[in-house]
Amino acid sequence: MIGAALVIAAQIVAGIQIQGNTATPDEEVRRLAGVRVGMPFDDTTTAVVAERLRKAKHFDRVDVLKRFASIADPSQIMLVIIVDEGPVKIVMTGDPDHPTRVVRKKWPNVLVLPILGREDGHGITAGARLTFPDKFGKQSRMTFPLSWGGTKQAGIDIEKRIDHGFFDRITAGASISRRANLVFDADDDRARTFVRGEREFKHVFRLGAGGGFQRASFQGVADTFAQVGTDMTLDTRVDPVLARNAVYVRAGVEHLSFGDAPVTTSDDPKVYGGYRGSANRMDFDGRGYLGLIGQAVLAGRILRVDSDRSLPPYLQPQIGGQGTLRGFSAGTAAGDTLVTMSAEVILPLNSPLKVGRFGVTAFTDRGTVYAKGEHFSDQSLLVGYGGSVWFAATVFRLNVAVAHGRGSGTRAHVDGHVTF
Repeated sequence: MIGAALVIAAQIVAGIQIQGNTATPDEEVRRLAGVRVGMPFDDTTTAVVAERLRKAKHFDRVDVLKRFASIADPSQIMLVIIVDEGPVKIVMTGDPDHPTRVVRKKWPNVLVLPILGREDGHGITAGARLTFPDKFGKQSRMTFPLSWGGTKQAGIDIEKRIDHGFFDRITAGASISRRANLVFDADDDRARTFVRGEREFKHVFRLGAGGGFQRASFQGVADTFAQVGTDMTLDTRVDPVLARNAVYVRAGVEHLSFGDAPVTTSDDPKVYGGYRGSANRMDFDGRGYLGLIGQAVLAGRILRVDSDRSLPPYLQPQIGGQGTLRGFSAGTAAGDTLVTMSAEVILPLNSPLKVGRFGVTAFTDRGTVYAKGEHFSDQSLLVGYGGSVWFAATVFRLNVAVAHGRGSGTRAHVDGHVTF
């Protein structure tokens, strides 16, 4: 045992082999790595050399390997350094002795993902997300969403994953946006900043908390308000699109605190006054999925959004359309409290092993919205029923529904989007 330890202690670097470098000379790689032939070698040498090269920030990837230079003499070690410089190009120097030079192309490390979707009542939204990874350390990203159409938006989102700490995911950002309020037939302009923390437990339960500020310009009045809230989500669905024998429950509460003085540019007496004071909003979204015969699934949903006092119109939940009450147009009505209930039978028509799934759904919806001070028991529920044809692939989803709303007629609802 003592002799073996002495052999290991006497190991030296007998040779250095460098691979993958095109723009950086071997001598420069050795200098950055801090290695030379004849230097001692131990169990930490490869990790130390790799860390030095990574800190130099000359290479996209670095690997340092240990090889034996001689079968007969295990004390002679060959150090193999493999580097990836990324894209390179050849430039003309104008020097007759050295007419060309190889340099690294400094392409920005950016991922471009499309924004493309169609939402009932709002039409098509198109744009792109420009994402820059590792701008704030490992497991971080900075994204610039830019979109036009149904939702006009420009913003910045920063995300950081944390291995140790109460929150395992922190997000923050700012944005400006414009979106039509379908009930009041007016543009809703927002400027927003936010920060949010989330923690996941056992992959099915998540807690979240956050806050921020918003400035809302609507119908000639500008309101500013701060918001802080918390929420919890239980999600046992393996596939959110085609869930089976699973539940999804989300509950949240949010406190809103409004500014002191309204800013108005409208002479219309119908325009609401600036909103003051504070309000607490609560929301609950519960869904259940029960497997039936074959691939058929029975799904049910209850959605309730409420407030402890009257809200300004731009914050009131709206009923109608694909997301709440099919058979009625999106933006049919708005109020301080929204309650909807739905039941549907979902039937996939092709194999679950297919990448693209398609099928049909039969459904019925009920719901209402009403003002603060009124009671659910006094409301007349709106009722819709019908069927839909849907297609779901890895990144693309499309749903076309035809529904009849009692007292409203029959209409088609089309929603689709690309997701990543």
